[in-house]
Amino acid sequence: MAEVEAVLAPWLGTVLSVQYGAETPPDLENRLPFVRVERVGGADGRFRQHPRVAVDVFAATTDEARALSSAARDALIALRGEVRGAVVSHVECDSGPSREPWANSEIRRRGAIYTVTLRDA
Repeated sequence: MAEVEAVLAPWLGTVLSVQYGAETPPDLENRLPFVRVERVGGADGRFRQHPRVAVDVFAATTDEARALSSAARDALIALRGEVRGAVVSHVECDSGPSREPWANSEIRRRGAIYTVTLRDA
């Protein structure tokens, strides 16, 4: 089965024109804006997966983080079809973008939770 991070992170990075990954790099402050996609749960069936995914946007300003997280939400909700070896049939926003704490006070983080329904292409 396709790994949801490997499907969504590069896709979102391209759509948002930002750097991306499943983990934050140690020099995150030098790579802003950045989007992180991480599976945090969800179900796997024989032919389909329904992973819950945390999508975190990191930016230098609150306005930039807000705009990027909204753009990510809009793009994900509209996503359907083949993406990087998987077929996405539905995306649900379970918890919309909201401010999240981050250790470095120079970095603004906004996070959201999505459930993605996908299968191998």
